[in-house]
Amino acid sequence: MSKTQTETKHRLLKISILRYNPQDPDSVPHMQTYELEEGDRMTLFIALNDLRDEQDPTLQFDFVCRAGICGSCAMLINGKPGLACRTLTRDLPSEFTLAPLPGFELIGDLSVNTGKWMRNMSERIESWVHTKEIDIDMRKTEVPMDPQLAEDLYNLDHCIECGCCVAACGTFRMRPDFVGAVAINKIARFRLDPRDDRNDADFYEVMGDDSGVFGCMSLLGCDDFCPKQLPLRTQIAFIRRKMAEQGIKNYDKVLPTPKKLIPIKSI
Repeated sequence: MSKTQTETKHRLLKISILRYNPQDPDSVPHMQTYELEEGDRMTLFIALNDLRDEQDPTLQFDFVCRAGICGSCAMLINGKPGLACRTLTRDLPSEFTLAPLPGFELIGDLSVNTGKWMRNMSERIESWVHTKEIDIDMRKTEVPMDPQLAEDLYNLDHCIECGCCVAACGTFRMRPDFVGAVAINKIARFRLDPRDDRNDADFYEVMGDDSGVFGCMSLLGCDDFCPKQLPLRTQIAFIRRKMAEQGIKNYDKVLPTPKKLIPIKSI
């Protein structure tokens, strides 16, 4: 081992964490600062575990996979949403802050219930394959899919539902009923799936209003902070265009209660 390697100096990290336990009536939100010696290639996940193991066993945060797959360790890192397991402390200043993702039910400290929100969102937009078949034959051979189409579906399925896009969304902060980029991406995924029998009129029912794709203000914080680098801005623009086309069609139909969510100027 070289002299340079043996004399490597590690920084002293000062980590300020927002502490609050909503289950404890005596608890009040406050910042608590911990000091920790930085290790080689230390991730924020490792730092938090060291703090909980060696300094404060009451510190609450979530983790499962430690590989950027489960999305459990998402939090605000110096005010920006990110995954603790994918964040190296060397990429942060020696003093930084941690806080829970905003917009989700707080469990305690850095732990939030993203699963509850994601389940409600999935039920709301019906994010599963819809088929007109009443009786499904499980022995039936599945129709082969074009390799490129399968690849496109796979790429959109990379979402780990970590909540970073929701936490970074300015629209969601102003109106909590907004479905967010995660839902719009799911609609794009099922619209592309040839096994799903729904059409744009069906998707319009769950996405064609101000709480859906038309509520997006195109600030694109979702695209900036998606840890899986999903093409969220592309999917939002695409679904918005398709839903606008469908909205115009609905407006032109003679219906008892025509949809007029999209203003149409008379020519």
